[in-house]
Amino acid sequence: MRLYLTALKPTDSVTDGFLPAARALGCEVTILTDRPERHPYAVACDVTDARALIDTVEQLGRPDVIFSNSDHLQAQTALAAAYFGLPGKDWRACLAAKNKFLMRRRLRDAGIERVESVRLAPGDPVPERVTYPVVVKPREGVASEDVVLVERDLAGAVAAVRRRRPDEALVVEEYLEGPLRTLETLGDGFETRVLGGFETSLGALPHFVEERLDWAPPPGASREHVLSALRALGSGFGACHTEYVLTAAGPRVVEVNYRAIGDHCDFLLGDVLGVPLFEWILRVHLGEPAPVPPAASGYGTAVSLVADRPGTVKSAPGQESVVRGDVRLWHRPLRAVGDVISLTRTNRDYLGVIRAVGPDRRHVEAAVERYRASLPWAVE
Repeated sequence: MRLYLTALKPTDSVTDGFLPAARALGCEVTILTDRPERHPYAVACDVTDARALIDTVEQLGRPDVIFSNSDHLQAQTALAAAYFGLPGKDWRACLAAKNKFLMRRRLRDAGIERVESVRLAPGDPVPERVTYPVVVKPREGVASEDVVLVERDLAGAVAAVRRRRPDEALVVEEYLEGPLRTLETLGDGFETRVLGGFETSLGALPHFVEERLDWAPPPGASREHVLSALRALGSGFGACHTEYVLTAAGPRVVEVNYRAIGDHCDFLLGDVLGVPLFEWILRVHLGEPAPVPPAASGYGTAVSLVADRPGTVKSAPGQESVVRGDVRLWHRPLRAVGDVISLTRTNRDYLGVIRAVGPDRRHVEAAVERYRASLPWAVE
């Protein structure tokens, strides 16, 4: 079986997740990327252009799978898969999920939910009258970059973001207050399986840095609301990571990421369920039905180690896997000794990530705290 995987920069999800899974399934893998020097099995291609992607695949040989886990390449990859008659996502659903303004319109028009939202193209005037607080975010942003809560002076906040993103459209929408949750799903185009979900802990406002995700299967009403939203968007094939808020008026979708959850929570999801998650995702792209997930037998958490000051990394624990009693724990450094840290107030400030699974929350939290105390990061 020949699998083409489209990618931009290398990620742990691809390098340590999907590539080993593809090999386990007997796939011959070719990575199509605009950065071939940074990937194994790579061929240079302008993967941001579906026409170039299709042309490159045609030259290399008939595919059995065309797949991507990149936020930025879902629509292009879906178009290429459709061209070759392969199982894949609907490109329109990929576009609507990625474009936060289109997502809001689709959910409003389907009668799922209404969240006030205004799109600001470059040069558009800032609305003079808004009901504060609001959130300003890039229309197609990732990693909480330039996402900010605004309680006054919207014009000033928009101007600050536009200085960094002069050619990008922004979205201004009402602030959704309440606990932040995720729903993780896997679909085959006919059935959408709920794999589970997490409770997300954020850093201090006005920024939205995700500091911790804890295993938290979704309540029934929230689950059904999000599944209805995904049906309205057409997001029923492959992996999908949806973030939503439990507001006083009920669950409201924050964003739909039409790929697997990131920041090592994809590995955590497989750990908690005890399943080969990356193989499961690839199998549906091979035309197999989405399997029924088992009930989780324990608890898991992913703790992001966030820099709290600018400076230089003086000491840091390495990559390792340890067992502490009934708890399995993994540490993955994202920075190295000698790296210079400049705070961005986004997920780019992560120094490393700890994921841990065990029988219950008490044991897992105790193991994580002991590990952090014994092997701290030092930034000076």
